Amino acid sequence: MKKLALILIRFYQRTLSFDHSIWGKKTEFRTCRFYPSCSEYTAQSIEKHGLLKGGLKGFYRILRCNPLNRGGLDKP
Repeated sequence: MKKLALILIRFYQRTLSFDHSIWGKKTEFRTCRFYPSCSEYTAQSIEKHGLLKGGLKGFYRILRCNPLNRGGLDKP
């Protein structure tokens, strides 16, 4: 399950994400206010903490990504 989740995240990054895919490289449009991006943070958290805890950390990170949060540097 952990590998499947990581494969799905990498697929999302390569195809849909403005921060990682060809769309972001062509338009130079970046959307994530955090570093690393929310999808990369989630992937790193899943690798480090496992699917359940890492997935929850990633979900919490996505909830914090809103106009009221300044963003910044996060470590998984």
